[in-house]
Amino acid sequence: MILSAVILLVVLLVLWLLFIPIQVFIDTDANTYFARLKGLAKASFEPDEKELLRVRLKVLFYERCFYPLTRSINQKKQSEKNKAKRKRKVSFKKMLQLLKSFEVRQFDLDMDTGDYVANAKMYPVFVLLNQFVASFHINFEDRNRLVLDIRNRPYRMLKSLFN
Repeated sequence: MILSAVILLVVLLVLWLLFIPIQVFIDTDANTYFARLKGLAKASFEPDEKELLRVRLKVLFYERCFYPLTRSINQKKQSEKNKAKRKRKVSFKKMLQLLKSFEVRQFDLDMDTGDYVANAKMYPVFVLLNQFVASFHINFEDRNRLVLDIRNRPYRMLKSLFN
């Protein structure tokens, strides 16, 4: 009885991990950049005074900040050992299927190139894209903004890789 309950809990945990939403969010106006497994983990990318980039990692009740652009001595030794390993190549078709499994929930682009002529040339293209693809806007006010919200689930990524 206990064994079957443990097996059932493990199966439910695996199913939950397969169906948990993965979200990548970028908002350049509010300086919000993060990748999240809803209810499980979140990695926020933040500017810092000491370094260029700081990653704040939250997993359940654990929180830690680290600087990914600084290399330690141990990492240099490990990178020399890893050079001998042969990398597995992924075909272009598989990568395209994987990219198609992602769902773009929100895409807002508000752009100014700083050149009035280039902005005027891009205006008709952005109007066309705004009607059929996503929210594209060209402005003449020196304002650049990108809001991108991409979501996926692990089972869709696995399905695209194995089909």
